[in-house]
Amino acid sequence: MQQILEMVKLQQELNDSTNGTGWENGLTKNGKVIDWKRCIYMESAELIDSFAWKHWKAINKAPDWDNIKVETIDIWHFALSLLLQEYKVQNLGSLEDLAVHIVSKDAYKAFANSEAKTDDEELYTVIKMVEHMMYDVLKPEGFDLDRFITDFFTMALNCGVNLEVLYSLYIGKNVLNRFRQDHGYKEGTYIKVWNGDEDNVVMQDIMAKNPSFGVDELYAGLQEVYKQL
Repeated sequence: MQQILEMVKLQQELNDSTNGTGWENGLTKNGKVIDWKRCIYMESAELIDSFAWKHWKAINKAPDWDNIKVETIDIWHFALSLLLQEYKVQNLGSLEDLAVHIVSKDAYKAFANSEAKTDDEELYTVIKMVEHMMYDVLKPEGFDLDRFITDFFTMALNCGVNLEVLYSLYIGKNVLNRFRQDHGYKEGTYIKVWNGDEDNVVMQDIMAKNPSFGVDELYAGLQEVYKQL
């Protein structure tokens, strides 16, 4: 519960900072339309491409499980944003209420108490899980919040992501997203490739070498590398 609540609060803070308060109504402080559902299915398409599913290209290439995990975390950022928006617009309750709602689901309980799994032989099965989650946000009959939560956690577990992985990578990516915004991401001046590696890779490397780092220490670690570019 505490890990989910922390992620819910961090996402609210990031969205408030990036988009301005009131973003739940569908517009940023700069007047740009916000569409979390589109964000989710675009990131889902990137996740699917990490499975090397194409029958005409690199047919013997194994799924890129490391990137699959990162894309799953990216989807989680947008999923949390969508859930926060739904809760606010529909007056369903507080951030704490949302966290309680999430952890009450059977799919979440299985997710939180299971080992993450990856299986190269099951890539098409997992792709179908991703597509099923994508349909949740695209279906014309309307958005089913509980169905989406269930399908996300079922998909994530089969993408090599359990609660421990989700929490660790989410915290890292949340800090990186805040760092990006502070260093010109929205204006287009941010440098995303650092000495040959994407900033995602650098962030994970810092975390791996410094497992005790908190949010502030990780931000400082990113700052130290970035200022040397």
